[in-house]
Amino acid sequence: MGDLVIERETAVRSLGRLLRPRSVAIVGASDKPGALGASVLANLERQGFKGAIHLVNPKRSEIGGRACVALVDDLPEGVDAAVLAIPRVGVLDAIRGLARRKVGAAVVFAAGFAEDGPQGLADQQEIARIADAAGMVVEGPNCLGLVNFIDRVSLTFIEMPEARAEGPRRVGIVSQSGAMAAVLATTMIARDVPLSCYISTGNEAASGVEDYLSHLVDSPDTAVIALIVEHFRAPQRFLAAARAARKAGKQIVLLHPGRSAAGAASAATHTGAMAGDHAVMRVHVEHAGVILAESLEELGDVVEIATRCAALPESGTGVIAESGAFKAMMLDLADEIGLPLPPLGDADSPALRAALPDFVPVSNPLDVTAQGLVDPGMYGRTIAALMEDARIGAILVALIQTDIGTSRIKFDAVASALKARATKPVIVAGVDEGGGVRLEDIARLRALGVPYLPTAERAVRALARIVGRAVHDDAARAVGAPLEGLPGARSNVPEYRAKELLGARGIAFPDHVLATTKEAAQAAAERLGYPVVLKAQAAALPHKSDAGGVIVELADTAAVAAGWDRLHTNIAGARPGLTLDGVLVEAMAARGVELIVGARNDPAWGPVILVGFGGVAAELLHDVRLLPAGLTHDRIVTAIRGLRMAPLLDGFRGAPRMDVDAVARIVVAMGEVVLSSPAVSEIDLNPVLVYPEGEGAIALDALIST
Repeated sequence: MGDLVIERETAVRSLGRLLRPRSVAIVGASDKPGALGASVLANLERQGFKGAIHLVNPKRSEIGGRACVALVDDLPEGVDAAVLAIPRVGVLDAIRGLARRKVGAAVVFAAGFAEDGPQGLADQQEIARIADAAGMVVEGPNCLGLVNFIDRVSLTFIEMPEARAEGPRRVGIVSQSGAMAAVLATTMIARDVPLSCYISTGNEAASGVEDYLSHLVDSPDTAVIALIVEHFRAPQRFLAAARAARKAGKQIVLLHPGRSAAGAASAATHTGAMAGDHAVMRVHVEHAGVILAESLEELGDVVEIATRCAALPESGTGVIAESGAFKAMMLDLADEIGLPLPPLGDADSPALRAALPDFVPVSNPLDVTAQGLVDPGMYGRTIAALMEDARIGAILVALIQTDIGTSRIKFDAVASALKARATKPVIVAGVDEGGGVRLEDIARLRALGVPYLPTAERAVRALARIVGRAVHDDAARAVGAPLEGLPGARSNVPEYRAKELLGARGIAFPDHVLATTKEAAQAAAERLGYPVVLKAQAAALPHKSDAGGVIVELADTAAVAAGWDRLHTNIAGARPGLTLDGVLVEAMAARGVELIVGARNDPAWGPVILVGFGGVAAELLHDVRLLPAGLTHDRIVTAIRGLRMAPLLDGFRGAPRMDVDAVARIVVAMGEVVLSSPAVSEIDLNPVLVYPEGEGAIALDALIST
């Protein structure tokens, strides 16, 4: 929907009358096969809806033995929910009529609103206005409705398979895409995952993802919430609901398409270029406790594991496999996607050693060979040993399923070992998808709270998402006084002023002096000591090097004079008419490892910090991490050491270890600045030179944008 999105920052009224209606009206009711109104009525009747059903059709007095009124205004007052199974042209009048009849909620299937141009947007805004004035919840337009699986209320024209699975942990599905909501619900039903609801939010004229999420967080019927969101309309409300879900012990799993469109046009700084909208969203939602899935398949896998396993792993995974080659493949995949597989050996794993024959070495992944068919009890013994190992947070059992007979032996052994309920999450997966597996064997595992996935690779990827989730929201959220003297919006602070402001917050820069004459520059260079660098200073010149505004390695007073002339000639040629505030004379810094530290105050999501390897190749290397502002010093150090090129900081090939703590202090200071100064759009320190341990880190350039 792009620019046609309608922003809503406040929650809608109670969703109870929509999600648990005692009475339903179908506007556009029909008995014609395939008609939307006919499908809604059939769904309600098939699900055994116990409340009153009112039908509206100007051409019929009865449908299927039920009375039918001609107009919305003929409905009784106070119907809980109305489904508009009518063309777009009649929607606005119907909404007005429902408001007059004090209907609690409406579901609008019709498309052609905000996604279809200015007139559609205006009509959608009118729906929102009417709903707000009447205290009515509107789902849609351009949606597929909803299903309340617990109370068997179906307000959709989609006919889904019967959802028979029961259990204390249920999944609530909320999706802006109606088709994807239906697909995910069908997938979960096929896997016997208990569902609480399926909700399609569509264009979100007068209710949206944030509203339904908040409702499900408060609902005792839902333990896991699966979301498919293409656009967040109220990010701060979403984050608040996500944090509430975490406190309530509920897991949110999100699929958010759009990471290939790395954000809006790159901003002027390196930080802006490397911190696109999707990346900023990701760091904030993950920090709030949300697990992000990368595909629809992965979403289903993570949701199933999160639903069946009451306690999610927070540490390494132990893998039980049946092939040496497969073991190597698992090691490669786990290393690629970042799933920790703690190394296990004979010396440090006595229980596992005792569970195995002498010729099978202890390892992780563990290759039990074909011995499991000779001694099926080995599956149970190895699972039990891993259950007792504090290094293992989850167990993956990868089974070769070439035929029904051998598969049954293995499944029986695993199920028997887990009869007493596992104390840690156990996932069973196939190695050969489509092998000989009986449905009753899979059902037996699921009844024990054990997810079954067709391939071990899918299980490993899902576990990597779960184990890698943010476990603790430890943001300190330190807020000091805001930066003073900032220019208006969409302006840049010249380097000399930026260094003055940030230097006062504890960020180190080379010694420097602002000079407005050649003679003053020469005098400053004498005081600072040679060599020096000259930098042109103007708010309208954020990238000085591109205009020839940086002259380096000036070794004496004559070189400073010549550099001064060359700099002004360059600026006059590149930027005719530009008036400089002056020229920064700065002591040349010693060489160090080049990093970049940046900050961005995203207007929707809030502040993030960027840290990584920098210099002129920053955007080429793209070895950076985005972090929420306000993290502790130790969390920042851990993030820096997680960079791909981090070995350069840790004494690579005999080089000294670098002062990572000094870099972390800069990141902490940057976080405090953006948290305290919402007027700051971006800050870029590039490069930041880090020196050997104890010698600190220093920023050579600084840019603040508002």
